[in-house]
Formats: sequence, C-alpha cells, structure tokens
Amino acid sequence: MHEAVQRIVDQMERNGYITDPDIATAVYLAMQLKKPLLIEGQAGVGKTEIAKVLSSMLQVDLIRLQCYEGLDVNTSLYEWNYPKQMLRIKMEEHDTRSVSSKEEEIFGPDFLLKRPLLEAISREDRSPVLLIDEVDRADEEFEAFLLEVLSDFQVSIPEIGTIKAKHVPYVILTSNRTRELSDALRRRCLYFWIDYPSFEKEVRVVKAKVPGINEALADQICLFMQGVRSIRLIKIPGVAETLDWGLSLVALHREQLDQPSVRETLATFLKDNRDVQKMVGKRLDVLLGAVSSNGKAPGDVIPQLREQLTALEA
Repeated sequence: MHEAVQRIVDQMERNGYITDPDIATAVYLAMQLKKPLLIEGQAGVGKTEIAKVLSSMLQVDLIRLQCYEGLDVNTSLYEWNYPKQMLRIKMEEHDTRSVSSKEEEIFGPDFLLKRPLLEAISREDRSPVLLIDEVDRADEEFEAFLLEVLSDFQVSIPEIGTIKAKHVPYVILTSNRTRELSDALRRRCLYFWIDYPSFEKEVRVVKAKVPGINEALADQICLFMQGVRSIRLIKIPGVAETLDWGLSLVALHREQLDQPSVRETLATFLKDNRDVQKMVGKRLDVLLGAVSSNGKAPGDVIPQLREQLTALEA
C-alpha cells in the first residue's frame, strides 16, 4: 500500500470511520487532484460519512447541499434577502440619491444570502468540504447547472459579477442510483462504489460504533445481517441499520440473539411492514440457526446460510 494511502486509512480510522485501501485511495486522489469524488452505493453503507470524516481529518468546515426533486439555483446557490432590501428601501424613501445608486447598494454583498454552493466557492481562508448529498434525487436541469459550477468553480451573479473560488473546495457527491446520472457529470468526477461490507469489516464497524457491545453479540448481529441481505426485501438494511440494531440490543441489555430479542427489535433494521412479515417464520428460524452454530467460523456459515435463504425465495 502506498505510504500516503496508509496515512489516509489511519486518519479515517482515528476519526471513527472503518475503511480499507480502496476507499482511502479514492479519497487521497480526490484530495490530490482536487477533483470531485462521486460515491455510489446502497442507502446506509457510509457514503455521506466519508465527507464528514474528511472534514474532521482536514479540520475544515463541512458544507452540505441535500438534493431533492425540484431543487433549483436559488436554493443551492444564492438568494437576495428581500425583507432586508424592502426595509432599507422604506428607510431611504426620502434619500435624494439616484435610483441606480440605491439599486447598487441593495443588490450588494450585504443583502446576499449565500446558499451551500456559493458558500463553498467563496471561502476566503481555506478549502471546505462540500457534500452534495443524494445528487440522483435532483432533476437533470439541476445536474447540468451543477456540472457548470464544478467545471470552473465560479458563478456569475448579474448584480455583482463573477465570483471565482480562491480555494477550490473538496467535493464529495453521493448517489443511491434512484436514477442514472449523466455521462458528463460522471466524467467530471472520480468514482467509487461502496458495497455492503464483508462480515469482518461490519464486525469492526459495530465494535467501534456500539459502546458496551460484547464480542459474541457483535458477531451474531453481523452474521445475521449478512444473511438478511440475501433475502429479497423492499428495503435492504445497510450498516446504519446494523448499528441501530446493535445500539438497541445493548440498551435492552441483551447478551445474545434469540427469537424474542429479534422479534422485539425487527423495527430497528426493517423499515417496511411487508419486510417484517416476510422475516417472521422459516427465514427467521434459518437465520437464528446460523448464528447459534457454535464453533463454526463465519466463512463456513455464511455461504450455507445464503444458499438456504435463497432457496426459500424460489
């Protein structure tokens, strides 16, 4: 492993993110090349957390733009503070200055409300981390506008002029692939796909993020979740749900998984009633049988568990 990549691994883990060389390499290259990093993957696998950890590592601000359908330029870039402008106009009704002078004043920087994109570009001190979260939820028109901003890291405001970044922000974009992003945006970015973690990695995450959990319960939870993800569910649980489940079981003072414990806490990692109904019955018996396989290594148990659950889906 490259020495610089190893440092990124160490820094990310010191900041609470259990990572691997592939993720660390993508982050390192994005930092060195000052190119946006597009991270795709299923919900709850830790995409957004990478931006948060990066801001902690660099000790810079995290500026977040949460995307949604209908997101427009005003919401993401800038707006004018109309109430403040109207108040100033009212206060200066008897001002004898020319109309153009008054307009120049009320459409100046003091009346500009910076939204996330402009806030990230206009930082005077150092580069912040700009998180453009769930970019796939925004429409294609906004994506085209975003591509223009990310190409030159500058924006034009008619009343003020062009604002160009003194310090290019570190940009992380995330996508859950609810729609396909354009080739133009993909070419502008470095790319990384985050899949559901292996059993070993998920155990490390649980032990790091769930205070007070015992090793046996952490292993059982992660083995159970490896099986759950092979079932055709409407909402497949990610690592975030694994952590919620672990925290819940610790809060209930459970030391191991059993039928009552799982049934009582299904809602912490299943988010659709149809999935809850599907889990109760034979599938739950198979999962609990796997986690109680004393003495067997997970590498021996997981393939057989997935095979059994897949058979039940047929």
